[in-house]
Amino acid sequence: MIPFSFSNWPTIQTKSTTRLSYNISASNKNIMAETATSSELRDAGNTEKQKNRVGVRTTLRALRHRNFQLFFGGQLISLIGTWMQNIAQDWLVYRLTGSSLLLGTVAFASQIPIFLLAPVSGIVADRWNRHRIVIATQSASMLLALTLATLTLSGRIRIWEIMVIASLLGVVNAFDIPARQAFLIDMVGRDDLLNAIALNSSMFNSARIIGPAIAGILVASVGEGWCFFANGISYIAVITGLLLMRLTRKGELQKKGSALENMIEGFRFARHTAPVRALLLLIGVVSLAAMPYTVLMPIFAGRILHGGARQLGMLMGATGVGALFGALTLASKADVKGLGKWVWIAATGFGTSLILFTLSRRLWLSMALLVPTGFGMMVQMGATNTLLQVMVPDRLRGRVMSLYSMMFIGMGPIGALIGGAIAARIGAPWTVAVGGVTCLAGGAIFARRLPGMRGVARQLILEQGMGAGEPPASLPVSRS
Repeated sequence: MIPFSFSNWPTIQTKSTTRLSYNISASNKNIMAETATSSELRDAGNTEKQKNRVGVRTTLRALRHRNFQLFFGGQLISLIGTWMQNIAQDWLVYRLTGSSLLLGTVAFASQIPIFLLAPVSGIVADRWNRHRIVIATQSASMLLALTLATLTLSGRIRIWEIMVIASLLGVVNAFDIPARQAFLIDMVGRDDLLNAIALNSSMFNSARIIGPAIAGILVASVGEGWCFFANGISYIAVITGLLLMRLTRKGELQKKGSALENMIEGFRFARHTAPVRALLLLIGVVSLAAMPYTVLMPIFAGRILHGGARQLGMLMGATGVGALFGALTLASKADVKGLGKWVWIAATGFGTSLILFTLSRRLWLSMALLVPTGFGMMVQMGATNTLLQVMVPDRLRGRVMSLYSMMFIGMGPIGALIGGAIAARIGAPWTVAVGGVTCLAGGAIFARRLPGMRGVARQLILEQGMGAGEPPASLPVSRS
């Protein structure tokens, strides 16, 4: 026992005070640490929320423009109808004939006008008001869809009538596609052009998911004619949106030279500009060799997977899901850096997925493999479209986009006709597999040449005011 005395008190008091101070100090430190941790967690949470909000704003930034909002909403409704008509038309041809050759022939009839008329339609898009051109083409498409619906619902439809209407629709699309693509910059300006292109693609592929699914149900329950009728009515939405637009900016139009001189100028630019030439050639090769898989899809749904119109809609919808993801991936990209690499990776991924798809004999597996197929196709198409638009001067925009539609869509019918004929001899799976191998080869060649084209591509982008930094005073004399 320690004896207690007043002489001990100061020592005891000091020790107690020290212990008490330590405990309070430690407690304060814990409180401060907890407060700091809570503050850091709140800050981190707020930062993450801000990043998410910024990400959404970046992905959807082109929709801040009223004109693009009108275009986006109307076009989405119209494209759902278009995809319904595409699926119903393919199934109608297959039901009437059972022929893979005639499937390819109808696809050829609907798309070959785009290839043949592309040089002329590009000049029209560069010399005349693009807004009015798009209104006219959408109105013509509506009349053709309603005509096809009337013939089908009356029970008098014949295969030659389907081919005639498909051909006329191809003529309309030949003028619509370059004008509509070049019209994007008039709606959103340069700053949001890249995002508008990607959102336009996402809209196209959203419709590609919804349209085939609805078409599969309608064809199985009430027939193809009502799909055609629904498509005709859907054009009211896009035409109304176009008429409600208030345009304050208009792209530079070509005013000098004859039509022939303008045409030659567009071809010369594409031929002697190495990045533009390479992009067009690759998309053309892929379209020629691989895109016929969509035309042969009824055969996969019917003969290989033992399904019907509903299964066809599910397969096309799976492709659309992948394509939508690809479009949204492009929409979230803030600049064009690295897009050249995306092009060849997407082309080779597209080809690989197609090859694997031909080996499947299960519906669920086929659908799963069509998701990366759609993703690769969409990324290559969207990245190519974006790179071409940021490298081309405004006065040439319509002509270059007509060449893009010529190679991407116009080569499709040639491929569809060839693919249909080959499939009749060796079967649809082998035909699609050969197309996949061709994609792999084209992507590899593009990847090998890409490093040598980057300098010219960057100069072109800067000259159009689409990149960071000041544009160069002049471009190299030779770009080939």
